[in-house]
Amino acid sequence: MSKTHFGYQSVDEAEKAGKVAEVFHSVASKYDVMNDLMSFGLHRLWKKVTIARAQVRPGQKVLDIAGGTGDLAAAFARAADWGHNTEAQVWLSDINASMLGVGRDRLLDKGLALPCVQFDAEKIPFPANHFDVVTVAFGLRNMTHKDVALAEMLRVIKPGGRVLVLEFSKPDAFLQPVYDTYSFKVLPWLGEKIAQDSESYRYLAESIRMHPDAQALKEIMLGVGFDEVDTHRMTGGIVALHIGIKY
Repeated sequence: MSKTHFGYQSVDEAEKAGKVAEVFHSVASKYDVMNDLMSFGLHRLWKKVTIARAQVRPGQKVLDIAGGTGDLAAAFARAADWGHNTEAQVWLSDINASMLGVGRDRLLDKGLALPCVQFDAEKIPFPANHFDVVTVAFGLRNMTHKDVALAEMLRVIKPGGRVLVLEFSKPDAFLQPVYDTYSFKVLPWLGEKIAQDSESYRYLAESIRMHPDAQALKEIMLGVGFDEVDTHRMTGGIVALHIGIKY
């Protein structure tokens, strides 16, 4: 059986999805709090940049993959004029039922009864050329076959559509020592104090290190068939936004 990585561990491919699911079942209820602590609140700014770059217009169809607690989907619903424009569609999705449940509840609290669907991004249950915009924020690195998932995202966007991938990346060299200390010492400690779960946050730090850097991810996206990929590194390269375009 083929092997893949789960953080720094080597595991059978068939095991990875279950192990990732355990992590996100564990952290779902504290996910937003931990994101604020992990990023000093910067994740909100990074997501705002992603929302702006998505350029969602009234009546468009949008799919948010690994949508977590629903903050991107809520912004896209407003931009697409969902609920008023009959052409508009905004879907929240996640592979993890706990995360999807938290996101659905948050959206309902905002008066947004958006459709929510649970699926594996390597097998997106929508027809080809359906969406104008597909987004995935901080979810790609947890997928076993990133190229397969990206090819699926490419398949379901219309010609002229775009896929936006917001993900942690490799920071500039001068930031690396501080970043490593924070990731492997402070972050697990915060995980234990806030979520009573240091191991899940140790995995999150390790998964970032195992994820392709900005240039490598761009090459993967071009390799699966995107016609153009724009890369935007932010905060010293700690995160990168990739925008894949289909002609």
